[in-house]
Formats: sequence, C-alpha cells, structure tokens
Amino acid sequence: MTEINITAESTEGTVKQIRNTIGGDIEKRWGEYILTVDSNLAKGNIRFITFDWGVSLLEYDITFFDDITLIMDASNYNPIHFTYCLNGHCGHKFGFQKDTKTLEQFQSVIITSKDGGYNYGYFPKDIKLEINVIQIIRKEYLRKRLNNVTQLNKKLYEVFLDKDHENVFTYFGSYDLKMADVIGKLRKVKQKGMIRILKIESMIYQILSLHIQQHDIAIKGHKVETSLHKSELKIVQKLSKDILKNVSYDYTLDQLAEESGLTQAKLQEGFKILYSRTVTEYIRHVRLEVAREYINSTELNVSQIVYTIGFSSRSYFSKIFKEKYNISPSEYLKTQREKTAIPM
Repeated sequence: MTEINITAESTEGTVKQIRNTIGGDIEKRWGEYILTVDSNLAKGNIRFITFDWGVSLLEYDITFFDDITLIMDASNYNPIHFTYCLNGHCGHKFGFQKDTKTLEQFQSVIITSKDGGYNYGYFPKDIKLEINVIQIIRKEYLRKRLNNVTQLNKKLYEVFLDKDHENVFTYFGSYDLKMADVIGKLRKVKQKGMIRILKIESMIYQILSLHIQQHDIAIKGHKVETSLHKSELKIVQKLSKDILKNVSYDYTLDQLAEESGLTQAKLQEGFKILYSRTVTEYIRHVRLEVAREYINSTELNVSQIVYTIGFSSRSYFSKIFKEKYNISPSEYLKTQREKTAIPM
C-alpha cells in the first residue's frame, strides 16, 4: 500500500503532490496540464484544467502497480467533487468513517468534506482506471459565474451555499451510461488550442448538468425502474454506437434483437432508458443528425444525402427534417451554402 498525503490548495497542487510519489513529468498546453508517468508505481496520465469560474477538471487515465491511498486534507482545498468512474473502480471514505464505499464502473458520486476534515481515496492496483472529476470551489463559482443555484433541489442548494464548509455531503448515484457517452466524447476532443479548451468547457457544463439531474431524480423518488442489468445496458450502448457508425443500414428490430442477444422488449427498454427514444426513434434521430452534418460539411445535394443515410423517400425525409429543425433540408442547405460562398 502506498499512501500519498495531499495538503495542496488547488488541483494543480494535488497533481504535483501525486507526481512527487509516483514520478512522471507535467506538460502544459493552452492551460491544459498532463502528468505522464511510466514508473514502478504507475503508467498512464493524469490531466487537469482549471477555469476562472471556480471549476476544474481532473481526469485519471492510469494503472497503478500498488494499492494507492490518497489522504486529502480539506483544510486548504475543499471543493465539491462530481466524480464518475468510466472504467475500473475506486473507493472513498471520510476520516470519521470506518467503512469504505466503492464507486463502481459507470457510477457517479457527489462528495464534499467538512473544513479541516479528511477524505480518503482508494485506487486498486493493476486495474486500468478512467475517472472523471469535476471540482467546484463554491465561493468562486457563485461570485464569478452568477449562477442561479436556487434552481437546484434543496439538498444540493445547501451544499453550494455552504461556503464555509461546515458540513459533509455524499451522494452515490446509480450507474448512468448517458454520462459515460459524454465523458467518452470529452476524452476524444481533437481540436487544439483555444478551440479545444472552449469545447472541453462546454462539455463540462453538460456533465455537471447530468450529475445534478441524476441527484434531482433520486431526491424526488423518480428513479427509473428497469429489469435490465448493467451488462445488458452496456450491450444497448454498444449497439447504439454500431448504428451511429453505419446509419444507412436497413435495421429491423428482429435483426437487432438477434444480434444483441436481447429480447425486443429489453432493447426498447434499454434505448428508452439511455436515449429517451425507442429503437426506431433513435435510428431516425441519428440519421437526421448525420444528414445535417453532411449538409454542413460536404457538397452533396439533398437527394444524395437521402440515399447516403438510408432513407428511400425524399418527401418523408424532408417532412421529418423540418419537424426536427424547423426548416426544410433544401432551405437549410441553401442557407449553409450562402454562408460559405466566397464573395466576388
């Protein structure tokens, strides 16, 4: 067991104290810092970005070769932690607790400590960890962003307004594959420089909203009941990604059920849980999204796009495109082409 004492006053300080134990080098690019390590204690990277609105992103993509315990002193740095485990698992307990709670794959947690208290984070050895942590410093967040936290449910509202850190708070959520999709996209942002940072910042808003929505649903007792296991929801998630990769294929519910090994009822339930759409609605949705992207980025005309995304009727495509985007595909194409036209 390797223990790392964290007494830092920032996310940057936290990562530097971790580096002092596990080794590695920190590289800075446009406000984004990456600790890359390949030592006898760990291999992988830890990324962090600090924004000027009291929020920072901390992402682990790393394998430890010994059990690691982070002993975090909340005297100097005590943000609200919104954590999601994309791969692997980890543990947490407050200093006054005996038992450690496990954060499983695809599960989220919201945690904040009492001023002067201690958080213990546990990372198992020999397991690939992909963990997303969004940290909010309450005073800076409330002052600089003028956020209307009164719209939060009562419990989270009290957490945000506890600027003197007088209370502890913890919420372990259910597993959530919607959040996995967004965090997976966050990790794959390819742009560079300022555009990259701005895109990451916008996606942090989205992830935070998913954390808050999940907590709100749980508080109101509206948790979605499902007969599906986590493994079955993962199958649905993979199937949705396969559909996105090949939107023009003529999918049928029978074929998708046979391919996935799930019943048609479970397929429909899984898509409703993860994407708030039936299988057919999901296919139609991604085809329309791809069609709009083709209009934005290619020289294809409407008829060619209709064929490319798997529709057989141009009139039907035009009808549902206008219903979704409040403009016909022909008008949308004309508008986009006029925007990109080079003036004479």
